[in-house]
Amino acid sequence: MSYFNNIRPNLAGDSPQVDPTALIDPSAQIIGNVIIGKNAFVAPLAVIRADERGPDGAVEPIVVGEEANIQDGVIIHSHGGARVTIGDRTTVAHGVAIHGPCFIGNDCFLAMRSALYSATLADSVWVGMGALIMRATLDSYTYVPAGSVIRSRPDAWGMRLVSNKEKQYMKGVLEATNRLREDFLKNRNELKAHRQA
Repeated sequence: MSYFNNIRPNLAGDSPQVDPTALIDPSAQIIGNVIIGKNAFVAPLAVIRADERGPDGAVEPIVVGEEANIQDGVIIHSHGGARVTIGDRTTVAHGVAIHGPCFIGNDCFLAMRSALYSATLADSVWVGMGALIMRATLDSYTYVPAGSVIRSRPDAWGMRLVSNKEKQYMKGVLEATNRLREDFLKNRNELKAHRQA
């Protein structure tokens, strides 16, 4: 794989591993021990940076799952020795900040400007706009309202479950992103073929 300036090793010598079916915008920054799965989408100005060494001198990975949707201006980073995992088909909306250690399950939806630090989200969790989750674990299908502050597991007690309407919205966002990714890839391949002709 040839690396562009925006997809590059960290100072520890770890290089990103990007599946060839993934679409990374040229303005996004992918640095170090980052693993990006099949059909993932990383939008303009996103930063995914795995470069801080842990006590053993190694950099833990940031893993972005298959069909994950990392939108504009997202920042993903981690403390040395801590891992970040973003599950398959998870949408991370505009301006979200994720600082590891974090585990985000499959089919989650993190709305605009939400922030996670040292958090664990099971599958299909909805995090509303501007919500803050730190040092907490959320069960599957938990709905976190916009602007919530979750600092421990008890802060999440009593929250309702994700509704069918919200499940459909999450699915629609993912489908729209997949279409966008395919359009971009088709356009890029057509342009490449035109230049070689």
